[in-house]
Amino acid sequence: MPQGATREMPHELSPRHLRRRLLQLGLLVVLVALIVWLTPGLGELRNRLDRADAGWLGAAFVAELLSTLSYVVIFQAVFCARMSWQTSYQIGMAEQAANALVPAGGAGGLALGAWALSRGGMSAGHIARRTVAFFLLTSLANVGTVVVFAAAFAAGIAGHDTQPVFTYAFGAAGLVAITLTLAVPRIVRSESRSASPESSGRVRNLWRRATNTLSGGVRDSRSLLRTRPVGTLVGSFGYMGFDIAVLGLCYRAFGYTPPFAVLVFAYLIGQLGGLLPLPGGIGGIEGGLLGTFALYHVPLAASGAAVIAYRALQLWIPGALGSVAFVQLRSKLRRESQPATICSPLAEPIDLPKAPRGRPRPARRDAHADRAPR
Repeated sequence: MPQGATREMPHELSPRHLRRRLLQLGLLVVLVALIVWLTPGLGELRNRLDRADAGWLGAAFVAELLSTLSYVVIFQAVFCARMSWQTSYQIGMAEQAANALVPAGGAGGLALGAWALSRGGMSAGHIARRTVAFFLLTSLANVGTVVVFAAAFAAGIAGHDTQPVFTYAFGAAGLVAITLTLAVPRIVRSESRSASPESSGRVRNLWRRATNTLSGGVRDSRSLLRTRPVGTLVGSFGYMGFDIAVLGLCYRAFGYTPPFAVLVFAYLIGQLGGLLPLPGGIGGIEGGLLGTFALYHVPLAASGAAVIAYRALQLWIPGALGSVAFVQLRSKLRRESQPATICSPLAEPIDLPKAPRGRPRPARRDAHADRAPR
């Protein structure tokens, strides 16, 4: 049995710890509800909540389900297209439950997925590179859409921009982020060539390993976009797009419809509040969304009602489904020591950097030679 198969689950992802987080989340939801219903001055917000349209909220429920399933699609496309949909669903949904419960800015889900894949026999190098690729590809839709909509506001296509400095600053930041990410392999390759062969040391080795993993993840991302464009793009944009639809439908349920460009752009910027280390991003995402929509002159009462409903769906649907999937996943890992070995070694080799002149380039290993049998 491989070493990864005996690796213990991180304490933060243990069932006991997650159950305690789930209880804390439930108590926090009750507290928020009491504040909304009992605090003076929130009458308009309470009126909007009372007049909610059940049909639109039902549509938002369906959209959130589609968003969570899109996450599973890109998970399978990135980590192993040959993995069964059942296993991909269990890991992907369990990751989303961890994201809702572990205060790690979204890293909790990736940590759970890495643990499960390692227990299943997948190599550490594959997990590390594909985790980087997964993060980059799921961020691609968000960052790319920010750049596109900032350009659309600048061209007048998206309508009147009430906050041009704010819009263009984030658009420019997104463009810089994309440019730097694409340049990572070249920067790492240049650094490797200029490094002295005698350079060693623990810190230096750790830095080299980290930069090589990052560079490999970027190359894997580009390779996946070429070889599996349907899974990566449908998963990435579906995960984001259906979630935006949830928020828009929640606004509609409470009698208000923000301009489409404002809805998309404010959603993308407001979600940055989820980077704060809070369980499920509670407080950070709400504050980010409310503040960003307020900048674009969306009525606060309408935003408050929509964000409350949106966050309830965003937390509890993947939280509930992911908790069930997590139980099923643990049972599978107990029964099958290596359910992920079919994905090791890599199905697609990473492009090797060009060898310096005068040195023979190492032969590329045949990626199909050692595939595990089905």
